[in-house]
Amino acid sequence: MSGGDHIHASTVVGKLEGVLPVASGGIHVWHMPALTEIFGDDSVLQFGGGTLGHPWGNAPGAVANRVALEACVKARNEGRDLALEGNDIICEASKWSPELAAACEVWKEIVFNFVAVDVLDK
Repeated sequence: MSGGDHIHASTVVGKLEGVLPVASGGIHVWHMPALTEIFGDDSVLQFGGGTLGHPWGNAPGAVANRVALEACVKARNEGRDLALEGNDIICEASKWSPELAAACEVWKEIVFNFVAVDVLDK
């Protein structure tokens, strides 16, 4: 490997220890409870369209994501079950954040419910 088509970045111990998990691709405020539960506090959440697709612009989109994250972390720290109460937690937070309320309205109907086009061979 000459390095002409890639970057080889090793660590002192020869492994990628200490890297952060990343969630990316189609995520929005309604995913925040699951993302918080799965990844915890040390992660990278890459909201592309989940921020830029906000009807009021990218800054309110960022606010909506931050408020949703803070609400989920707070609820988790209080001992609430994010898997069971996640939607309620987001709805409660949207009552005092117009940015989050608008984001919740935009992404309320998005579901990924489809049949696989490729199946495993038997």
